[in-house]
Amino acid sequence: MADVTFHQEPVTLLGNEISAGDKAPDFKVLSNDLKEVSLDDYKGKVKLIAAVPSVDTGVCSEETKRFNEEADKLDNAHVLTISMDLPFAQGRWCAANGVKNLDTLSDHRDADFGEKYGVLIKDMRLLARAVFVIDSNDTVKYAEYVSEVTELPDFDKALQAAKEAE
Repeated sequence: MADVTFHQEPVTLLGNEISAGDKAPDFKVLSNDLKEVSLDDYKGKVKLIAAVPSVDTGVCSEETKRFNEEADKLDNAHVLTISMDLPFAQGRWCAANGVKNLDTLSDHRDADFGEKYGVLIKDMRLLARAVFVIDSNDTVKYAEYVSEVTELPDFDKALQAAKEAE
């Protein structure tokens, strides 16, 4: 598993680490209107998935706003931000911040995404910061587990991978 810290303290991630070349595992999360959503709902599309601890924190907010801006420029990719936040909180945050170009999804119910993508922080029941780009055939093209949860991902690499994926 990736070595990940939270405020410089090591954390244990549950699940399997995902790497470029892997078949993307399906998952079940909730939309802001409490509908169950899975990877299959984005079948045939390129997906850029950002896992974050909570959109209500400064770094996660900054990251989600940046991916929202970039999503408008990505013709071929659908951007998803997944956290353990309640769907109501995600919807409220999106409305307050003008986020309309990406989907915020909640893993709070089952932590299904967190476990299947190896980003569930064991002792906190939060998601570690990570970015995955999955092509239209559901093959992982890019995976970044951010080594320090309180830091931003490499936007340039993630966005380039999304632009190159088909």
